Amino acid sequence: MIRDLLAPPVAAVDRFDDPEGVMLFPEEEEHIARAVDKRRKEFTTGRHCARTALAELGFPPVPLLPGPKREPTWPEGVVGSITHCKGYRAAAAGRKSEVWTVGIDAEPNEPTPDGVLEAIAVPGELARMGELRASGDKVAWDRLLFSAKETVYKAWFPLARTWLGFEDAEVTINPDDGTFTARILIEPPVVDGVVLDGFTGRWLAREGFVVTAIAVPAR
Repeated sequence: MIRDLLAPPVAAVDRFDDPEGVMLFPEEEEHIARAVDKRRKEFTTGRHCARTALAELGFPPVPLLPGPKREPTWPEGVVGSITHCKGYRAAAAGRKSEVWTVGIDAEPNEPTPDGVLEAIAVPGELARMGELRASGDKVAWDRLLFSAKETVYKAWFPLARTWLGFEDAEVTINPDDGTFTARILIEPPVVDGVVLDGFTGRWLAREGFVVTAIAVPAR
């Protein structure tokens, strides 16, 4: 599914299962030594997808350890993102010379628990939720909003290196063409001479999941 949202020069790989025999690097094994089985499978298959994407770009397999905010640490010259939820894992990567930043997220296509929407949405998003729900009931629009906001953060953090809360970005979902936009509500930083004040992304709902992605071409 993730390939339907991201095109070359981004390499994107996903799995609906956890393949047998996937090996981690010793450094990665050390990181998840005390992890429960669910977390181990998510981590292992996510790294498998990421290394497969790197191979498509011509990079050898390397350890992908979590950074200070649990973000994957990519090889020099690479940007990327990893996501996982029950029944789905995916990764996307690109060369920095071709892609400025990448963010992806996947969630089950089902409503969020009570109170989550109110906790993550800004007033404009809440106001549009009724229109989105009226446009069709095959998409859990509140879950899609959550996914889009996760993707915005994943695209933001490697560039800004600062926290971006749910309340710090306003997402507008277009139900007709599978796109969304995000407007940064805090003072935007200037990164590589560019004011980082928003993103445009794509989304889809299929196979019981909602998936969102952002890929910004290199400036």
